[in-house]
Amino acid sequence: MRKRCDVPAIHLILTERGWTAAMRSGVQRPTLGGAQGNALLTALLAAVLLVLLAVEGATIPLIHQLLSVHIFVGVLLLGPVALKLASTGYRFLRFYGRSPEYVRLGPPTSFMRFVVAPTLVVSTLVLFGSGVALLALPQRGSVLALHKASFVVWFGATSIHVLGYALRVGRRLLLEATRRVDGRRYRVALAALAIVAGVATALATYPLANPWLHGLAR
Repeated sequence: MRKRCDVPAIHLILTERGWTAAMRSGVQRPTLGGAQGNALLTALLAAVLLVLLAVEGATIPLIHQLLSVHIFVGVLLLGPVALKLASTGYRFLRFYGRSPEYVRLGPPTSFMRFVVAPTLVVSTLVLFGSGVALLALPQRGSVLALHKASFVVWFGATSIHVLGYALRVGRRLLLEATRRVDGRRYRVALAALAIVAGVATALATYPLANPWLHGLAR
């Protein structure tokens, strides 16, 4: 009597053999490019955020006329901001985890690392968190005050951050455009996905802005 063929076992063997052959032939699993790829992704997101934040900032002097734009872009920013926090947070963990390739890139200056970065992260979380809370709880004047106060702190920290890293971001974007670094398509796809997620969230939550747009919130 012939033994029944064990299809899952054969499939597993073939898969492992195929993967081994692929690795020997130089085919690698999808990668974002390691430490250098992480730095390039962070630079790409910084450029995206700079444009979106410029649009958001332009609405502030005319906030009453451009409140709808301010709210929409503010929610849209959640996607790219979340991804940038994730990319920088990942580098932080890998650096202090003593990963050789991240250690070779070196840390920021002490002032940027111990003063500006924590201030920027906390003020960003408070600024965007209070903004989301204002959509969900438009009758909370104390939340609006917190939103405005956190913006002042965030703007100061962001200004220092941009001045400190503008040239580095420019160099990394030039590197991304002129040299092929592993994982480019995945970095671009992640940045695009963050923007799409932000747009989708802004569209889905925009009806919550009605009390503000019709002067019902206070």
